[in-house]
Amino acid sequence: MSTPVVRIEALSAEAFAPFGWALGGERYDAAATGFSNPGSDFWHVHDFDAGAAGQPEVLWVNYRNDSLRVRLLEAHWLTQQAIVPLGGEIVQVVCPGREDDPRTPDLQRLRAFRIPNGQGVCMKPGCWHTSFVFAGQTTCLMLTRHSTTADLAAALQDGSAASESSIVELAALGEPEPLLQL
Repeated sequence: MSTPVVRIEALSAEAFAPFGWALGGERYDAAATGFSNPGSDFWHVHDFDAGAAGQPEVLWVNYRNDSLRVRLLEAHWLTQQAIVPLGGEIVQVVCPGREDDPRTPDLQRLRAFRIPNGQGVCMKPGCWHTSFVFAGQTTCLMLTRHSTTADLAAALQDGSAASESSIVELAALGEPEPLLQL
């Protein structure tokens, strides 16, 4: 089996739309401003959906995987998930589920996006994903669902099955592990 190569793309709202929303790349628009004064401006960009009865949670996440080889993917079934790198950049790999089985990633449609410092993405529920750095460590702000974090952490710690998320190893699917390239 040959190793597939996936090119890392620049983030744009249009390119990321099948997977969710690009955040922070929009230009300031006075017409869209929710509030403005000499000290600050803020404007609405996206309504985050943590799912039915979901409690949103803000996390700090340190990413250190610089292998640029996609070995596993995870998906969260009940909530959107937003990631904003601070102090560096990340590569966000995303993939929809298969048309005939959304709980299996469609690796033919796997894509990778370079997310600059201070921009971000918000992934739709069910978007398969994983994150990489180019070197060292990048800290990110993450907005997610509290119960999804607890469920996933428990599964990773004790090997139990997660109910709000899924993690798949590509080798277990009989698929080659794509290599990411600029």
